[in-house]
Amino acid sequence: MTWIKRAGVALVAPLVAVLAAMIITSVVVAMSGSSPLEFWEIIFSRPADRVWVNIVNQASMIFLSALAAAVGFRMNLFNIGVEGQYQIASYAAAVVVGAAFFPGPLNIIVGLLVAIVVGALWAGIAGLLKVTRGVSEVISTIMLNAIAGTLVGYFLSRYGQRAGNSRQTANIPDSSHVPGWFPFAERDGAIWGLVLMALLAGIIFSFVLNRTRFGFDLRATGMSETAAVASGVKVNRMIVIAMLISGGIAGLIWMPAFFGAAYNYGTTFQAGLGFTGIAVALLGRNQPLGIMFGALLFAFLNEQSNRLTLQTDISQNVVQITQGVIVLAVVVAYEVVRRRRAAAEQRAVTQRLQAEKAHAEKEVPA
Repeated sequence: MTWIKRAGVALVAPLVAVLAAMIITSVVVAMSGSSPLEFWEIIFSRPADRVWVNIVNQASMIFLSALAAAVGFRMNLFNIGVEGQYQIASYAAAVVVGAAFFPGPLNIIVGLLVAIVVGALWAGIAGLLKVTRGVSEVISTIMLNAIAGTLVGYFLSRYGQRAGNSRQTANIPDSSHVPGWFPFAERDGAIWGLVLMALLAGIIFSFVLNRTRFGFDLRATGMSETAAVASGVKVNRMIVIAMLISGGIAGLIWMPAFFGAAYNYGTTFQAGLGFTGIAVALLGRNQPLGIMFGALLFAFLNEQSNRLTLQTDISQNVVQITQGVIVLAVVVAYEVVRRRRAAAEQRAVTQRLQAEKAHAEKEVPA
């Protein structure tokens, strides 16, 4: 019965968060002079087949972004630099794949490896600064985000090909396109082939975190560095490794879109996924299954919000309020649950000690 009770608590907190987000969003929409009923009618209306495809594709990238953030969170590291890591990794991969040094499928594999290595190295800078100079990873990763954006902008303007009024990398060869599949009519678009890579990453993440010694050391260090050191864990090494893994996953974020639809780095690049992933990781409690549902929810809200400007005068930014409130409400709800559970456990221990004391006093001869 204990696991049923815990599962119930795990479900209640997100439901309360969603309900709170709906109420607050309705108030905001009403204050703006629009109809909350119309807003929710559009958001919860059945998406078109094309929109379902977009939701799955977007969710795959958000899922990878959240996994990258979750690795750091489980280590009690706040990797705010996922945005910069996947930006510079995507550019590097686009340059290498566009140069077509290798044939067909090998070019794809090399591109993915380049994205992983560049993302890992960029995140590793923050890890090294933390263990060697004590620099907070929050500060260093925020600064690295700005540096990554500046570097990519400079290289793109200096060496990129002109495309109208913008610049882009060379288009990748046709043999390096990753085919997708069409769940509906061909006009509704394809689900990108590398969506499966996101699912595989989630499975590996779950296995490593919960079934390996490394995962145990990672979680132990995040919960208590002192206890981890006492058990023989080298904390500084774990910090660097965790940042490398987090950056490596971050490097893959845009790869499904790059190989499935964009085929170059330029105006097609989708920014902002790194910050969205941080929110989804918090929403999913750093667990792959929770992150998956969070990614689908955020992708659903993002895609449905596109209809607001077409059918109403309600701004799409209202959906960002909904997403933000959901995350905040979930964090608060789980914190309340954690404190109540800790208080209940403390009361149980106190009652047990009192009972043992009373029993001992009865056995003492007069």
